[in-house]
Amino acid sequence: MAAELHVELVAADRQVWSGEATLVVARTTSGDIGVMPGHQPLLGVLESGPVTIRTSDGATVVAAVHGGFISFADNKLSLLAEIAELSDEIDVQRVERELERAKAEGDASAERRAEVRLRAVSGS
Repeated sequence: MAAELHVELVAADRQVWSGEATLVVARTTSGDIGVMPGHQPLLGVLESGPVTIRTSDGATVVAAVHGGFISFADNKLSLLAEIAELSDEIDVQRVERELERAKAEGDASAERRAEVRLRAVSGS
């Protein structure tokens, strides 16, 4: 069995995902980071972007994350997000309408949130 790390992805209002993984990739203020079992302890600030989790059974979980913190120690990774949603929870048509509205209104932060959600759905 491959080495694993325990992952907790938590939003301000709920636990989004919890389980065992072999790799987690997230965007921080210092750039993208990949965390695998045995990684050095870390504490960082999450940027808006997709978080990709490779589960122990070979599946991939993608979530749109908007701000928060990442912490890793003793093979336990915590992603504490202001807002997070799994890609399969995202209504693409609604997000596309939100993106168009944000562009029309010149709301850069709403536009960024919509783009991150669409990237999470597409897996990129």
